[in-house]
Parts: sequence; structure tokens; C-alpha cells
Amino acid sequence: MSLIHRLLGDETYDPFLSMINRCPVLSTPTDWKETKDAHMFISDLPGMKKEDVKVEVDEGRVLHISGERKKHVDDDVDDKNNKWHHVERFHGKFQRRFKLPENAKVDQVRASMENGVLVVTVPKQEVKKPQTKLIQIEGN
Repeated sequence: MSLIHRLLGDETYDPFLSMINRCPVLSTPTDWKETKDAHMFISDLPGMKKEDVKVEVDEGRVLHISGERKKHVDDDVDDKNNKWHHVERFHGKFQRRFKLPENAKVDQVRASMENGVLVVTVPKQEVKKPQTKLIQIEGN
């Protein structure tokens, strides 16, 4: 049985949902796709606005996607008079980090957000392979 009943009134506790709500990695699913020209990061952020999300790349070539999912205003109005029966929606701060490969053009990162889906595009550059130089061996 996946649901464990607590002895707290009628409240039902689901350990899986509790883990998801506390874990920024599980509550912010992100796909990383590499195309011929770019690395693309696609994050599901339902109900969020672009103003609530921050995308950064640090000097260590790490992509940071962070933000805060706030509780709905309606949830706080007269909350002391309401009884919650089940809560699944995540709220709070989240952060995801991805180490970018050497071929990423970190100075040309673009991000867009539509219908709660964040798309971060990191263009790729060709990484020059080290040249091999033949050394003549001197002597007899």
C-alpha cells in the first residue's frame, strides 16, 4: 500500500509526494537535449512567471536555474478557518545546476519561457583538437 495513514484526523500522508515537495530536483523536472548546434535545457515550471525564475552561468561553466514558487494568495486567505485534505503542489525555492561541456558558448546563452516551460539554449562551438607535431629525433 503506497499511502500511509497518520493518526492525525482524516489527513492522509504519501511519503512519495512528501519527498517530491521537499526535493528541488524532483519538483523541477529538467531535460537536457543536445542538438547539432546547441545544448537545450527544458524545465517544467507550471504556474510560474518568468519574473520568478533566474538563469545564470558562472565562471566554472555551471548553468544555474533557480527561483521560488510562491503559495497562491487564495491559499493564505482565512487559512485558519479552512481544512486541507490533500496537498501535492510544490511551493518554495528550487535550484538546478548543470556542468556545461567544453563546447558550450557560455557567453551566448538564451532563455525563453512559455506556458510554464523554461527553455535554455546554450549554443555549441567546435572545440579544436590539439595538434600533433612530429619531432625529429637527432643522433646516429
